[in-house]
Amino acid sequence: MLPINMATGPVGTLAQLYILELHGSVLDIGLAATLFAAASIPAAIFWGFITDRAQTRKSLVVWSYILIAGILFSFVFVRTVYGIILVYSAFSFLSAAFATPLNLLIMETQPKASWASAFARFSMISGVGTTLGMLIGVGWGDFLPLNLLVIVLGALSLVSAGLSVQMIKEPVTVFERSMIVMVSQSFYHGLLALPLLFLKIPKVMDFRRVFRSVKFGLTREPALIYLSIGAFYFASGLFNTSLVPSLFAAKVSNSEVFGVSLVGMIVQTLAFNYIGKRIRETGIRRTAVQGLLLRAFSYAGFAIAVLYLAGLGYLGAALFLYPLGAGIAFAYYYATSNVMVFNTLGRTNQGSSLGVYSAVVGMATMVGSFISGLISFYVGYYATFIAAALWLGLAASLTSAIGEEVEASQ
Repeated sequence: MLPINMATGPVGTLAQLYILELHGSVLDIGLAATLFAAASIPAAIFWGFITDRAQTRKSLVVWSYILIAGILFSFVFVRTVYGIILVYSAFSFLSAAFATPLNLLIMETQPKASWASAFARFSMISGVGTTLGMLIGVGWGDFLPLNLLVIVLGALSLVSAGLSVQMIKEPVTVFERSMIVMVSQSFYHGLLALPLLFLKIPKVMDFRRVFRSVKFGLTREPALIYLSIGAFYFASGLFNTSLVPSLFAAKVSNSEVFGVSLVGMIVQTLAFNYIGKRIRETGIRRTAVQGLLLRAFSYAGFAIAVLYLAGLGYLGAALFLYPLGAGIAFAYYYATSNVMVFNTLGRTNQGSSLGVYSAVVGMATMVGSFISGLISFYVGYYATFIAAALWLGLAASLTSAIGEEVEASQ
């Protein structure tokens, strides 16, 4: 897992910087982020179906790494903005292939008593890999052509493919994807690796069942949680789509842009290791609200900084604010929201409820990304960041209204 996470970690930042170097605008970045989010929805459905039908974990993992390497190498030959956008969308589709089979492999090859520690190690290795990938970007960004960085990243993906051939053994017993939902550790890690989990494709009646309950005090928690999560991902789409273009416009160098992402990833990895203790001391709901408000503070700070600062000043503000929002605040809300979703699934309608959750996440991210490009291009980055902060305030308000049942279920 280490080389593949090194390979995939910097791709989002790399693709955005390459689009900007090709004289693309924040509108193009918005289109790229929108199509990336749009591709992830059918990807989650398709690769989930393949995982259940194939019954072979090793082959799926190995071939997904090889195909990702091919997509990364293809960046070298693309010289247009729209070409980069299409390749980036294809990367989104393929990068969803290995998350679920790897998640299942842990449960299929490790004793049940070791699942918690195995998933913890898995998360740590994934975080370290992404951090090292960002570090490569920092060292590469200002000294060598950006499009050649994908050669190194593609080679790392092939290294993971080779290691998988040698080290992964097919399990004696295989599980269906529904097993992920039965075990909290696998559920949390699965959503961290890919926040889309379609056990079944949701229907209109599934959305009605979940959201009409918001009117009723005893059963409204799932609706409030999903609305809060939707607001969170909409705000994230707004902010994340415009962050790199705002840094680029402020004359922050490529290496420094990767540096901002690197510091955020380091803080996020550390925060995830601490979050369990925080939840036990503070409670699920309160920790979630704190995370949302801290993230809103970070986004509002960016709105002020982008108005009055440039160059090293804006870089300094980003190095302070981004770890707060993408590191500490993200860990607080992501961990607690997943706990709340898990605690409200119940024993019936799990597939349809998760389908609604995944659809909300995917659509909110996609719409937020699209609107982000429009606001930033026609109004300014400050307006995008303020809007994102306000939506997080809405998410915090919705989360505060959630009843104590989610606490009791933990």
